[in-house]
Amino acid sequence: MADRRFEGLFERSMKRREALATLGAVSAALAGFELPKPAAASVNGSKRPNIIFILSDDHRWDHMSAVGHPFVTTPSMDRLANEGVLFENAFVTTSLCSPSRASFLTGMFARTHGVKNNLTPWQNKNITFLEILKKNGYDTAFIGKWHMPGAIPRLRGVDEFVTFTVQGGQGRYYNCPLIVNGVQTPSGKEYITEELTDRSIAFVEKKRDNPFCLYLSHKAVHHQFLPPRDLRHLYDEVNISLPREMDPYVLFADGNLLYGLLGPVAFHYRNYCEALVAMDREIGRLLNRLDELGLARNTIVIYAGDNGYFWGEHNLVDKRYAYEEAIRIPYIVRYPDLIKNPGRVAVQMIQNIDLAPTLLDIAGIDIPLAMEGVSLVPILKSTEAAGRKAILYEYFRDYPYRVPPHCAVRTHTHKYIEFEIGRQPELYDILSDPGERKNLMGTPEGEKVLPELKGMLETLKSGGSV
Repeated sequence: MADRRFEGLFERSMKRREALATLGAVSAALAGFELPKPAAASVNGSKRPNIIFILSDDHRWDHMSAVGHPFVTTPSMDRLANEGVLFENAFVTTSLCSPSRASFLTGMFARTHGVKNNLTPWQNKNITFLEILKKNGYDTAFIGKWHMPGAIPRLRGVDEFVTFTVQGGQGRYYNCPLIVNGVQTPSGKEYITEELTDRSIAFVEKKRDNPFCLYLSHKAVHHQFLPPRDLRHLYDEVNISLPREMDPYVLFADGNLLYGLLGPVAFHYRNYCEALVAMDREIGRLLNRLDELGLARNTIVIYAGDNGYFWGEHNLVDKRYAYEEAIRIPYIVRYPDLIKNPGRVAVQMIQNIDLAPTLLDIAGIDIPLAMEGVSLVPILKSTEAAGRKAILYEYFRDYPYRVPPHCAVRTHTHKYIEFEIGRQPELYDILSDPGERKNLMGTPEGEKVLPELKGMLETLKSGGSV
């Protein structure tokens, strides 16, 4: 019975994937990407909703009080979860800033949109959901971290484009110069998270006849993990319990100096948690302003992270590998006009490529065939809706980091990882071994499930559905 629940969801998705396969090369797929016709109403029949998408950096899924973190408090994220749907099995297709961000914008895998790592530039032929929404009458803004290689693009369909180029596009936590619609502009606030929130609130407050879409992309909580002055030392007295497999010298090994991390892991981890609390506070400020303006009910608010982060698990720091700590992200959707049973946790597996088709679907706009994600509207409407049977993860070469290219398939029970070079395959039972410490390759248990997992991986890599 469980497998049957998954059969129906991807009928539309499979048709899209088959259409892509028929088109062939990526360029052919993009050439056939026609912008949908304007829509008059949303999927629930009411007036078209406003949209706010909030994206954070390196925020892993289990660092919210809503999911039981031992000391981090995130009341604003908890509020979104209580008033919406928290997806506890949300994953990225590539656990790296640039590819993940391009996947959120396009609804495509990295191999399709072309931003395979932090070195491959954004291709202006890519079509974003912002462009489609603009064509359908939305006022649009991109505010925050762009962080894709190459020059800052002239994003089609964006009325207001605020970003930064300092530190290779990562931005600075303090006194970060901005690029506002192509013009270098000093920050109005000392702390970047507050500045981006100020600008987002100013956009939301504008008098307009059209619905709006705001893409708010925070620097937080990326390295250097700096909190604002008033939250420094917030967690100084907390006893930090680091993973048992972590080497105390992990910051000096396996190329970790490339991440710019020096000093005790616990020091950086405390800063990370404090910067996270600061971002949550700013999210609360934006939510409160929506309430004051009377916009909350007809505004979709989605919060997500671009990838997770290792804090010593698997003796690693940073992300990139296909383990849970890196590929699993926080993902919360609040939309009162659609979600009739708020406060629930969705167990279905979803991915970052599902954002774009979901927003278009809610707005009543046809989903382009070139998008590889699927709409989450059925899950938002019903606890019984199916999710993915398996998800595909891909990591491409990213010089100078010494992480071998690899791909993985993750089901509700198992994960299978294949490396291009340097490492042997790995297989884990996610249910009995959530920390992924016992590789089942070569064991009777592993041999029993391996053929199906390998078959799934090949099918998904070829653009098929399982």
